Amino acid sequence: MKKKSLTFVLSAPSGAGKTSISNKITGLVRNLKHSISHTTRPPRPNEINGQDYFFISREEFQGKIDKGDFLEWADVFGNLYGTSVENVQWAEKENCDLLFVIDVQGAETLRKLKHPGIYIFLLPPSLHELKNRLNNRKVNTPEEIEKRLARARKEIFHYKAYDYVLVNEDLEEAADQVRSIIIAERCRGSRFDPSQVDLDLETPD
Repeated sequence: MKKKSLTFVLSAPSGAGKTSISNKITGLVRNLKHSISHTTRPPRPNEINGQDYFFISREEFQGKIDKGDFLEWADVFGNLYGTSVENVQWAEKENCDLLFVIDVQGAETLRKLKHPGIYIFLLPPSLHELKNRLNNRKVNTPEEIEKRLARARKEIFHYKAYDYVLVNEDLEEAADQVRSIIIAERCRGSRFDPSQVDLDLETPD
């Protein structure tokens, strides 16, 4: 049965756990695909090109900007990240929903474009815990971590712009909450198509 694809936008300050949650739920929720972003940043340990991100040069990225290939893109700590229009078109063709894992800036761009979606904001339980998580990743210098914390202090105030707000104290619980949101949104009465069932729903008794 053909249906309109839904876009779920998961955003959070750097280190709050949005990528970890996405990795947990995309294999558990039927017909949900992770929208793979393009980025100019170097791969982290264990990241795979074409699975975690499409890792490309700044020249390639700029070429895609010039051609209008991105639905949204942003400069995040000196690295470029973008969501391709092709991802959305592919989801519509394959009749599946998309999970965008993007920063606050990217989510704002989507809202300005009036892109229909369900927006989910992920908060850390505290800035102290966020700093611990950034330190534990062991991919950023102390100076870079301080920059990310400074940005996080500003980004956390954007929570009011989102449809759902979660606190990631426990990764398993937060992932289950995101999964529950996706399932509930799919079941909204406004999205129900009577042609899905072999019942006469047009003529009441």
